[in-house]
Amino acid sequence: MSPRPISQGLAATLGLRQMIIDGELVAGDRLSELALVQRLGVSRTPLRLSLAQLEHEGLLESLPAGGFAVRAFSIQQVADAIDLRGVLEGSAARLAALRHGGLPDLAELVGLAAQIDRLLLPDRAGVDDFGLYVELNERFHNELFRLACSDPLSDAYQRALALPFAAPSAFIAVQTDLSGSWYETVALAQQQHRELLEAIELRDGARAELVAREHASLARSNLDDALRAEHALDKLPGGTLIRLGGDAAEAAGVG
Repeated sequence: MSPRPISQGLAATLGLRQMIIDGELVAGDRLSELALVQRLGVSRTPLRLSLAQLEHEGLLESLPAGGFAVRAFSIQQVADAIDLRGVLEGSAARLAALRHGGLPDLAELVGLAAQIDRLLLPDRAGVDDFGLYVELNERFHNELFRLACSDPLSDAYQRALALPFAAPSAFIAVQTDLSGSWYETVALAQQQHRELLEAIELRDGARAELVAREHASLARSNLDDALRAEHALDKLPGGTLIRLGGDAAEAAGVG
C-alpha cells in the first residue's frame, strides 16, 4: 500500500522550515510569496497558512508593512530556550517517576538506554553511530513525556522544540566538531540518562527532576563552547538564526 500523499499545507510548512534550518533562508530575510510558491511547488493559500504556522512557532516574524521575515535570535533567547526545555523535561521526569505503571511501563525507556549503552561499547570505537544516537536520544526524551501523562506539558514541550537549537541533540554536532569525537559528549549524557532512569524506577520525583535539569544544562555548556569557537555555530541546525554581536554572550549571562 503506497503512503498517503501529504497535503500542500504540510508540504509547505515542512519545506519552509527545512530551508530555514539548513540556512537557505537566514535571519532577516524577507520572504517573497511568489518565490516560495515556485520553490515549494504549492499554491498561495496553503503557503500563507504555513507562514502563519511558522510565525506561531517562532521562526518567522510579521513585518509592519505586511509579509514575513525570518526571525533572528539573541544569545539570551537561545539560552532561555535551552533553559525552558530543561524546566519542561525536569517536570516530565518528576511526573514520570510519580505516575509510571511499574517496570512494564518503563520497558521502552529501559530499552532505549540499553541501545545507547551499546553504541558506547569499546568494540564500536570508530563506528559512526552519531545519527543513530540522535534518533535514540530524541526518543528517550520523548518517552519521558509519555510517562508523565500530561497533555499540557507535552504540548508545551513540542512548542519549545519548534526552535531547532532547543532540541535535545541540537548542540551535540557542535561539540563533536570542536572535540573531534562525539563519544565523550555522548558518554557524559548517557551517564545522566542512567541516573535519570534509576530515579524514575525508584519513584524519586525530586531526584529525577534535578537530574533532568542538570542534563539540559549540558546544552548550555556546549553553547558556551560554540560561542568561543570560530564558525562553530555553522554546524548547528538553525545556527544562521542566531545573531552574535559585541558582548552578546556576556550580556546574556552565558560563558
